[in-house]
Amino acid sequence: MTVLENALRESADRVGQELDQILTTDTAPEQRLIDAMRYSVLGGGKRLRPFLTLQVAGLFGVSERSALRAAAAVELVHCYSLVHDDLPAMDDDDLRRGKPTTHKQFDEATAILAGDALLTLAFGVLANPATHSSPAVRADLVVRMAKAAGGHGMVGGQMIDLMAAETELDIGAITRLQRLKTGALIEFACISGAVLGNAPQKAREALRGFAHDLGLAFQIADDLLDVEGDEAEAGKALRKDAGQGKATFVSILGPERARSQAELLSQQAVEHLAVFDDKADLLRMAARFVVDRRR
Repeated sequence: MTVLENALRESADRVGQELDQILTTDTAPEQRLIDAMRYSVLGGGKRLRPFLTLQVAGLFGVSERSALRAAAAVELVHCYSLVHDDLPAMDDDDLRRGKPTTHKQFDEATAILAGDALLTLAFGVLANPATHSSPAVRADLVVRMAKAAGGHGMVGGQMIDLMAAETELDIGAITRLQRLKTGALIEFACISGAVLGNAPQKAREALRGFAHDLGLAFQIADDLLDVEGDEAEAGKALRKDAGQGKATFVSILGPERARSQAELLSQQAVEHLAVFDDKADLLRMAARFVVDRRR
């Protein structure tokens, strides 16, 4: 196991424990909802986004408690997006992370409510004084999360994605789609650690550039996996974009050019980290990981 794999696993375990504590298990009439939320969040996954938050927070001496809560909030929003993306009205998927999607395990109405509850819970976590002693920092995090997750962020990207099956998108439109749908939350994951640590503007700009290139590299690699990957290894259905006639980086550029572009973006992401010392080495490894992963 590589240094990065060990770090990802350790980070995932720590974030998983935090999420387990946040998602209360007290018996109540709405327990089915809580069960669906826990099913959606505690079922594994790479936890790459919270890993980024923890790593960036570490660059600026943020306390572990604050960093873990922000990382957990990022993962709550990510998992909410997966629950809703998998619904029949969206991507209509039956499998996620190697197990039935939330609406298959429970039902569609419960899945919708679970996603809603995960999203709102994330804002509650960020706004809680336990996340940071400064109200200004907490408010900054909430505003940034709202932008990353909303109509000019992840949700806006999903809207463009839904239109892609019926609209011919060029490379510019696809780049915007993925910049919003995937990249916005990855950027928040990075910047949130800097906000918690009151990082200087130069450092924040470097991290924003890193996140931008990392997010696009991640999505191109995802498009390649959708074409070339193994469903059992990926833990989800593949080749759906082609079946729905959706344009992707791969369909427009072709596999080889798309792979070269992902490699270039990964290298550019690393270059943005030149302002940091070797404490950012795991972030540099993560930029390589996103284009080499098989799931």
